[in-house]
Formats: sequence, structure tokens, C-alpha cells
Amino acid sequence: MAQHQVFPCLNVRMMLALYRLIWLVCMPVILIYLYLRSRREPEYFKFLDERFGHHKLRKNTHIWIHAVSLGEVRSAAPLIAHLLKGHLPIVTTHFTPAGRREVARLFPSAIANGRLTACYIPFDYDAAFKRFFKAFSPAYGLVMEVEFWPGMIMSCRKRGVPLFLCNGQYPSKSFERDKSRFFSRAKVVCGFAGVMVKSQLQADRFRELGVKKIAVTGEMRFEQPIPQDHLDAAHNLRTAAFAERSVITLASVVEGEDDRFLELIAAIRTHFANQKKSAPLFIYVPRAPDRFELVADMIEKRGLRYARRSEWLNSALHPQTESTMGTFDILLGDSIGEMYFYLELCDLAIVGGGFSPKGSHNIAEPICLKKPVIIGPNDYTIEFPAHEAIAAGVCLRMDFDELTERLTQSPLQFTTKGKLEIFLSSVGGGTIKTIAALEKFLPPTSH
Repeated sequence: MAQHQVFPCLNVRMMLALYRLIWLVCMPVILIYLYLRSRREPEYFKFLDERFGHHKLRKNTHIWIHAVSLGEVRSAAPLIAHLLKGHLPIVTTHFTPAGRREVARLFPSAIANGRLTACYIPFDYDAAFKRFFKAFSPAYGLVMEVEFWPGMIMSCRKRGVPLFLCNGQYPSKSFERDKSRFFSRAKVVCGFAGVMVKSQLQADRFRELGVKKIAVTGEMRFEQPIPQDHLDAAHNLRTAAFAERSVITLASVVEGEDDRFLELIAAIRTHFANQKKSAPLFIYVPRAPDRFELVADMIEKRGLRYARRSEWLNSALHPQTESTMGTFDILLGDSIGEMYFYLELCDLAIVGGGFSPKGSHNIAEPICLKKPVIIGPNDYTIEFPAHEAIAAGVCLRMDFDELTERLTQSPLQFTTKGKLEIFLSSVGGGTIKTIAALEKFLPPTSH
């Protein structure tokens, strides 16, 4: 049953007081964390003043969009493109350098002419957001996916900035855990001015938590821009190097899955050798760049033949040498922002995360390329669209034992492009639905 108590209630005020104290005490730890991350990615510690909300004052009111990292930026890209057609400039905020770089890559002309500014999100305390709001005067804010930050939400309410959740969800494990806790982020979602969620299941969850303005808008990741040059490079490479081999892409493999995936690759290699057949090529894409070297070491220790994308391919994704074409078992995808290239190369995509307790990463990218996709048992993070895709026959869910049997005993193609096209048509239109919900939720003067 929905909660109808006044927001913020007593336990929320208590939680927020404790939260502010934690930020004050932990600020040195956070700065040390960013510094340590910057030793591998220098941009983490660059523009540090932005993380405290410091910016030069702008003359115009802005639309504010928060997309924490690469995946959220890509899901927001169609929405950003649509809003850039309006009269208000846009400021996007990010926590990671990858998210900030992706905005610059996707919208260079808008940034050059001052229509779009990309920067880091302020630390989650009121004084930092006060400075950010003073600089950009946001008419309203749009937060992508699952970013329920108490400081952000309460600072927006305090200063009359309507804040909306877009492409939103509350994953089942988090929802069941949080809703019963006295202190949890479930207590602050009522601070949103409205939420736009992926499915009716998600709408029911937010309604149970007391949110009143809710719209079901679907999954915006199905509309993210696909770089044609990556697709062209994949077609050329597949023809030149792997025309006679099946290709399987392991996308967004997370810590805790590597051993089992490498065991799987070795077992499949042995199986096909015994059958005197060519084993599939595996494209192995770790989720985080700080794991590239670690995964390379793990592959080497197992004696598997591999090539690094960073060494074998040039910046245009063409082989720098033809002597090694087709002679390795694994192509290690040690690059950022080239997932569509890796996926276009394959006959089958296996998306990581769900073979560990962390939960599966999104399947929108392979589905958009009309690739059959397999995920692990823990799909609570992508209930929509995973359950719908499984029901439509374009996605399979299985554990490692089932996966090994499947890859050795069955064809990689378990669906058709026709089914994938039908599924895509059924889940599209997220951007238009989001804009329609905004127009309904916002007062006329805020558009």
C-alpha cells in the first residue's frame, strides 16, 4: 500500500542529518579515493573544483541532466539530442571521466557553440549543490536510471528545482532490502518531483514507496546512437580475419566471473579440437578499464592465445599486422566506448554481471544490433527488458554449466532477426514517452 505521510518524515530527517555528518567526516577519504583513481585515469582528479560546485556564472537558465557514467550517457543521448532543439541550453553532470568524455564525443558542436556544458556532479552535500544551482539556474533536473542521492534530492527541494528520475528502475533486491529499513534511500524517492520508469512493475514499486507522479516510458537505451564507423569496421574485420569462424562476444564481464569464463573458453577450445573443428573466437570485454591488465594476466597464465585490441588494431579498428589474423583464441577488448564494434563482430553475445551476485548488465546494445543474447541467473538489475526479451525468445538465461553445454551442443543462433525486429518495435519510443511525461509533470513556465 502506498505511503501517504508528509515528506520528509521524522526518520528521513534523522537519516539526512546522519548523512550530512558522514559526508563531513568522510570527505578526506573520498578525496583520497579520487586521487588514487587518478593514478590510472588522471581525469578523475582533474577539474576538482567542479566536484565542489564551483563554476563561472551563466546568464541563461539551463536544463540539467545527470548521467553518472558511460552507459547512462548513452541512454540519455536521444533525450539530450531532442532537448537541444529547444531554447534552453543543457548542462550534463557525471561522476566518471568516461561519462564526461562520451558527451563530448557525441555532441561536439553543441559544446563548441555553448549550447551544452559537460562537468562533474557536485559532491552530495547542500553547499556544493547551492553553488552549482547558482551557476546554472536549472529550470529542472533529469536523473538517469538509479541515482537516488539524498543530498541531491533534498537540495533540489530546498531550492525549488523540480528533479525527475528518467529511465528509472528500483532493482528487486535493492527494493526488498531498502523498503524495510528504517534508514535507506527508499525513504527519499518521494522527494522526486516525478519518476519516469521502464515498466509497470517499476511503476508499482515507486507507487508503493509513496511517489505520486509516475509514468511508464520504457527503456531509452534501445534508442541510443550507434556509431556507423564501428559497424563498418566490424564488417571489414570479420570478412578479413574471421570469415570461417564463429564469434562470441563476452560483454561487460565483472570481477568474480573471470575464472569461470576462462574455464569455459578452455573447455570449448578442447571440445572443438577433439571434434577436429575450428573453435569459436571469443571477444572478451572486461567491464572496467582498471581490470584490463588483470584479465590479460589471467589469460596468459592459462596458456590461451590472445591479442589485445590496443596492440592488434589501430585507431581506425584495422589490423596493424595480418600475420596473426585468426591465430588466437581471445581478442581482449581493452578499450572504452567500442562495445558496438565488439558486438557487431559476433554471432552471439553473452552479457556479464548476471553470472555473479552483482546482477546482469543491460542487454539493449546487442538487441539493438539484432544479436541473440545470453545472460546469467542474476537478472534482477535488468528485469525490464530481460523478462520480456526471454518471453519473446530473443534472450536466454542460464548458469555456467548450462552455458557450457549450450555452446558445445547447440547452434549459436537460437532466434531470428525477424523476432528481434518485432521485439525492438515493441519496446521503442522511450524518448517521446519521456518528453510527453515531462510536459505533463512540469508547469508550463518550466518548459
